[in-house]
Amino acid sequence: MTVTQSEPVTSGGAATGGLPTRVRDCGTAPPHPRPTGRDKYTISEVAEHTGLSAHTLRWYERIGLMPHVDRTHTGQRRFTNRDLDWLSLVTKLRLTGMPVADMVRYAKLVREGESTFAEREQLLTAHREDVRQRIAELRSTLDVLDYKIDIYADARRASERF
Repeated sequence: MTVTQSEPVTSGGAATGGLPTRVRDCGTAPPHPRPTGRDKYTISEVAEHTGLSAHTLRWYERIGLMPHVDRTHTGQRRFTNRDLDWLSLVTKLRLTGMPVADMVRYAKLVREGESTFAEREQLLTAHREDVRQRIAELRSTLDVLDYKIDIYADARRASERF
């Protein structure tokens, strides 16, 4: 079972596993498009697609952030499209500053199934509040930068008049 199999299904087409495209790909195009008609990728292909290193992908699997990744008879990892979808979400969560421990906890809750919906919602809601607070802090900092830039631009324009 992959991690995303027990995610709640909302409106969406069968091509996206029932998940709306906006939710599924987090609103951004992947760095490299997936090959059409394929659902098995090597670790180097996944690294190229996601921008994550092979070392990071192995580490994610080792700490429980990735679901069980299938392997060939020779032990080579074979990632699926569902794995790529999961990695897209993990990358977005990491970008928001979610601690790895919380991401691992979230992954564990997803694997446990529907009975953990409330706990997952609570975890994401708390993190969303942290993100909103950081955005407010960044906006305030941006205001200061804009103010300082305006001072220098005004001084430069004044000196160019003479």
